[in-house]
Amino acid sequence: MSTGKRLYHYALFYKKPIILGLIFLTIAVFADLTGPFIAKRIIDEHITEGSIDLQPILILLSVFFSLTIVTAVFRYFMFINLQVGANRVVQKLRNDVFQHIQTLPIQYFDNLPAGKVVARVTNDTEAIRNLYVQVLSQFATSIISITGVYVALFILNAKMAAMALFVVPIVYVWMIGYRKYASKYNHIVRTKIADLNAMLNESIQGMSIIQAFKREKQMESEFEEMNEEHYRYQKKLLTLDSATAFNLVSVLRSIMFIMFIWYFGSQSMEPNVIVSAGMLYAFVDYTTRLFNPITGIVNQFSQLERSLVAGNRVFGLLDESGETVKDERMDRYEGNVEFQNVSFAYKEKEYVLKNLNFVANKGETVALVGHTGSGKSSIMNLLFRFYDPSKGKILIDGIDITTVPRQTIRDHMGIVLQDPYLFSGTIESNVSLNDSRISREKVEAALEAVGGERVLKNLEKGLDEPVIEKGSTLSSGQRQLVSFARALAFDPAILILDEATSNIDTETEEIIQHAMDVLKKGRTTFIIAHRLSTIKNADRILVLDRGEIVESGTHDELLQLQGRYEQMYKLQAGIPQNV
Repeated sequence: MSTGKRLYHYALFYKKPIILGLIFLTIAVFADLTGPFIAKRIIDEHITEGSIDLQPILILLSVFFSLTIVTAVFRYFMFINLQVGANRVVQKLRNDVFQHIQTLPIQYFDNLPAGKVVARVTNDTEAIRNLYVQVLSQFATSIISITGVYVALFILNAKMAAMALFVVPIVYVWMIGYRKYASKYNHIVRTKIADLNAMLNESIQGMSIIQAFKREKQMESEFEEMNEEHYRYQKKLLTLDSATAFNLVSVLRSIMFIMFIWYFGSQSMEPNVIVSAGMLYAFVDYTTRLFNPITGIVNQFSQLERSLVAGNRVFGLLDESGETVKDERMDRYEGNVEFQNVSFAYKEKEYVLKNLNFVANKGETVALVGHTGSGKSSIMNLLFRFYDPSKGKILIDGIDITTVPRQTIRDHMGIVLQDPYLFSGTIESNVSLNDSRISREKVEAALEAVGGERVLKNLEKGLDEPVIEKGSTLSSGQRQLVSFARALAFDPAILILDEATSNIDTETEEIIQHAMDVLKKGRTTFIIAHRLSTIKNADRILVLDRGEIVESGTHDELLQLQGRYEQMYKLQAGIPQNV
């Protein structure tokens, strides 16, 4: 389905205010177009006859003035209804886009910068709003006005009106030619806007790194280069608009007036044909009124094209494959996890995990260690169903997790990331995520369990302490404890700690370690850790290398193997290696 048709179908969701607006517009236009007929009658019947009768003139002028009031009133209601309809349509479109974003796989966001996604939800939908507010109202007004003018011209003089129809095919052909070039330029312009948003978002997120490494000038240069390219294509659009829109209408208007003068001039030369002053006035008035809406249509072509390009980008996002968010819940599972011959590749055939087989029973703590790129985080991505295995199966309590909706299987999982993300709100809302199942008392209990009260006690408002985006006003230890309490508040059967202690100080780490000794009972816990000292008490340690399990056992067992784990442990502990 084309972008235009899809935008039309969206308009049908709120067709009542749009249709009402178009009805009010039609009434306003025809009330306005009645004016020249009244003026013609005043001139021909009450002024040029030689004697002026004021009473009928005053009556006709009163009608003329009343129609002006009617036009103004109906245009007002037209504007209100079209605005309401347009804003409702775009409100629904934005909601649909945002809801669809929630269903997209993590891989989609890995490949597309956040700024570009934001541009589609904000900038592009705003361009679509302009389609309904500006373009729709202008096109509707213009088409109804042009239709009304031609009806009036045919009533006045059918032959001259037929000659005036030459304008319609010219405008249509011009529109086709304009769109051919404007579409190309607008696609590039919208893409560059998204690129600028992406770079701006990235720069703000990484401002500390930019300033720390004195990269301000480089970033400024890169932004300026991107902005310059955006300017060049905007200039091409401006040149295209300027070279055609105003000039085209001016030429057509001149041709029309030449035809008008020639026709009525030749008519006046014939003795049996009388061209009245009222007829001349009405024809000049209607001819002028004909080109005002044509100018309006031509001037809106650029906005129409921008809106269609923006719509194409938005619908492109909506067409991305996603999964419906399921509200289904399942009973809390035991948490017995088994990987059966699991292999996984982010890109086809470039496997980062190769034929993994291991079991984690209920209540066990399994640690994953290995150098960067060994596949530790990929295992967690698969377990949490951010991705699905390329080969093999992952079972929880004997159930293949790919047979259960992602949201359902995650309902009994908790995760703490290396760099915890906090949302704007309060400490309490960041622990409970505004889930009605998590009471304030449960939030307090979760924070207490992880030792959070010792770190958060200095916050003036306690649980109600405001948190800004990413929790940048809190220390890394405070953010980590809030994230840890968040996971525990949901009472997960499976707990995943992805480098959860790598960014916190020793004292806070001790608090978490103490809490873990209590909280891991009854839960299957997976720990990814670079600090091998934090996983000495794990029930099983899996040593990964290039996506394969090369060693497995407890801390003591792995040291006795004198293999890769022993080398890593001695290196971190500063113990001299045997030569």
